[in-house]
Amino acid sequence: MGIGLDVWAAGLSELMQPSVIMFLFLGVLVGTMIGALPGLSATMGIAIMTPITFWFDPVDGFAMLMGLWNAAIFAGGITAILINTPGTPASITQSFDGYALYKQGKGGLALGINVIFSFIGGMISTLALILLATPIAKFTVTFNSAEYFMLAGFGLSMMVAVSGGDVLKGLILGLAGILLSTIGLDPILGIKRFTFGNVNLLAGISFIPVMIGMFGIGEVMYQIFTRDKAQEAKDIEARKVNLALGKVLPSKKEMKELMPRGIVASVVATIIGAIPAAGGDISAIICWGNGKKFSKHPEEYGKGSVEGLAISSAANNGVLGGAMTTMMTLGIPGDAVTAILIGSLTMYGMQPGIKMFTENAKFTTQIMALMVLANIAFLILGLLTAKVSAKVLNVAQPTVWAAVTILCVVGSYALNNNFFDVMIMFAAGILGFLFKVFEFPTGPFILGILLGGMLESNMRRALVMSNGSYATFITRPVSCVLLILVVLTFLYPVIKSMRKKKTVEK
Repeated sequence: MGIGLDVWAAGLSELMQPSVIMFLFLGVLVGTMIGALPGLSATMGIAIMTPITFWFDPVDGFAMLMGLWNAAIFAGGITAILINTPGTPASITQSFDGYALYKQGKGGLALGINVIFSFIGGMISTLALILLATPIAKFTVTFNSAEYFMLAGFGLSMMVAVSGGDVLKGLILGLAGILLSTIGLDPILGIKRFTFGNVNLLAGISFIPVMIGMFGIGEVMYQIFTRDKAQEAKDIEARKVNLALGKVLPSKKEMKELMPRGIVASVVATIIGAIPAAGGDISAIICWGNGKKFSKHPEEYGKGSVEGLAISSAANNGVLGGAMTTMMTLGIPGDAVTAILIGSLTMYGMQPGIKMFTENAKFTTQIMALMVLANIAFLILGLLTAKVSAKVLNVAQPTVWAAVTILCVVGSYALNNNFFDVMIMFAAGILGFLFKVFEFPTGPFILGILLGGMLESNMRRALVMSNGSYATFITRPVSCVLLILVVLTFLYPVIKSMRKKKTVEK
């Protein structure tokens, strides 16, 4: 089972339509603005725009989403470089060296390196997606309900990884998300569950409005709640500081020196991105830290190292192809954005996994090709607009909040033309705000809602097929390996805590 050249040719020919190119560049433009505005993230942008794309042809819609996602990650480095404020969590290490370069009058070079090495990281990870997705998908042909149950369990075990420092809070919210996923019709018997007579709940709680609310409205409410007008005024003044940006493109000598490190960081980032819940922030920190260890000039890191910035930039976008590989082949989100994309594919009537490479092979090739085109598009736009990027930062926060709120309402309603989804979105927004105020991680809750249905339905199907025997989860090799991984994932924090306690006692 492979994707033939004829399928690739048919898929690529459709991408050459003017509408696809237009939506791709529109997505890149929107993503650049979202990534460059502190407080707005790629996840928020994708969550807001996804329901709006349902009005478009699937290829046009995904062209916009791929452009937005890839551009938003690279654009997060713009604010990290110009005002020492990461535009996205993945841009945190870019502020270490980028802002120092800006203060040295090398802001243009820093912005150029950000664009170029974000492009390199994105292209290498996308190449890995193209080469590895089909072999992994072939392997999943052997999966039945037992394997998919354990796969969902493994995905849910990542709630430990995304719980920050408080695993207990993460587990509680993860279980809450799983419970919410049971609302609606029973997947096997079709019996109503927890609908309380409300017909809007028969299909369950829609995942997209919850995502929009938590990452959109919740973030807006939190920013209003924590707003510091005095600090905001200082930030505005800081943005007006006119330091010489200098040249944008690095020299051939600089590129020759930086390329090997950038390629290594891209490969490592691709592997990290394929691990569920390991996003660009983790990738950037790991790559930057190890880059410093093996650098000939480690003392420059954090003080304006061009090498450190190149590694950070490659590591940011390098995770995207890996995350897409995990999402498309296994149906497990590699990060929050791919979790939303799973919902998008489901709304289009597609199911991530083996069916993407058989029943929807042409669309699969188009997604891969769109990743390549999105990287080329933001490279062009990023280099052309590098010296005017600072102007994007002058938008007042209240204006941004109003625009985000309007988009959240429109996006939620557009999903099913149902005001009930808007109510769900606002309820999720309040929850998201409370989670941030009381420092509860949102990741486990989202994972619970997304994978809860997959967990329950496949467990019950597996038990029906095995006549009620739980041994089916152990006797099947792949299922058994996944079970061991799940157990180890949950035991790791306990073992780590015990070892730390013993070290302290000694």
